[in-house]
Amino acid sequence: MDLDDTPQDAAFRAEVRAWLERHATADDGLGWSRNSSHPDYTANSKAWQAALAADGWGAITWPSEYGGRDATAWQQVVFDQEAHRFDVSTRLFSVGISMTGPTLMRYGTPEQQARFLPPLLRGEEIWCQLFSEPEAGSDLAGLRTSAVRDGDEFVVNGQKVWSSDAQHADWAILLARTNPNVPKHRGITFFLLDMRTPGIEVRPLRQSTGHAHFNEVFLSDVRIPAANVVGEVDGGWGPIMATLTSERTLVGELGQAVTFSRIADLARRMGRSDDPVIRQRLAATHTRLELLRFLQLRLHTALAHGVPTGPEASVAKLATSQHLAATGDLVMELLGADATLDHASAIDGGSWQHFFGDQWTLRFGGGTDQIQRNTLGERVLGLALEPRVDKDVPFNQIQRSKGPS
Repeated sequence: MDLDDTPQDAAFRAEVRAWLERHATADDGLGWSRNSSHPDYTANSKAWQAALAADGWGAITWPSEYGGRDATAWQQVVFDQEAHRFDVSTRLFSVGISMTGPTLMRYGTPEQQARFLPPLLRGEEIWCQLFSEPEAGSDLAGLRTSAVRDGDEFVVNGQKVWSSDAQHADWAILLARTNPNVPKHRGITFFLLDMRTPGIEVRPLRQSTGHAHFNEVFLSDVRIPAANVVGEVDGGWGPIMATLTSERTLVGELGQAVTFSRIADLARRMGRSDDPVIRQRLAATHTRLELLRFLQLRLHTALAHGVPTGPEASVAKLATSQHLAATGDLVMELLGADATLDHASAIDGGSWQHFFGDQWTLRFGGGTDQIQRNTLGERVLGLALEPRVDKDVPFNQIQRSKGPS
């Protein structure tokens, strides 16, 4: 595992810091970048991504032929560490930059790469992910949204849910079942969907924080050109797994966005920093953040050396979920009765309450704790496989609950 900057990386860090100091403002914890409901959030996000792309920082680990810098995964860590000190955010483009882009580079056609990668990199088009469904969340292969071939198009009908930023998105990566006559993992196709296509209805889901980060999306006779298939028809599971691995890595990084220094500062301001029990919990928080940092370093070291990742992403994702749960409880304990306030009446504008409420975004995204434990139990510990009675059964023959009568 690479733990420290090499002389070359130290020079790179200095270059990054100097560029950020010229183009960004310091983060005070209250700026637009931490609040997706801010009225200027989308415009500021697009402007920042465009500024990054203009100077070659838009997606530094991408190959140079696609607009990247051929940078190492460790250099991406360095860039992210430095960017966390400023009031900037690329989160609105995370599905595009970190998930759609790499999948298109691996599975997309040259025409798809030429059409979608440049505007994605420049922040001109926002992407969302239409994977999960009301009856296919943890069991993604059980999805029921259908895509029926009609000449040079597919006609799509179904419903998606928990789609982050779908209300802002120009394009989506979509999974739909194109062949119900084969076992469930084999009849799924990966599509690129223009979100302005007729027949798409996006309904924001209001969360406990008051924000509407998630959405449900209804697809009624939506037509997608066959040229927008990524990979092979009925062969979408390969692109799916590549995308999910990228998502789990991304979630692990986002889980470290709130630094220990901010949490320790909150404890001091609330007069709790001398409480021995709170000090123990602060020490545990610092330990978890360091463990997460090392887990991410292991992931990025593997990527930098061309080693495929798999279970490592699940380890980092599960550790992130546990950290967010424990840290959310800690900040609520520090706030005490002030935790019941929000917005201008609350300490730091309610950002801590939103941190507590938003934790489930990252804890569920990329697969629940139970899914990660299944992956680790089977692929790392060699435990007996969980019984899958429908593994080799054609999808249209799988028995489904009819619900209450």
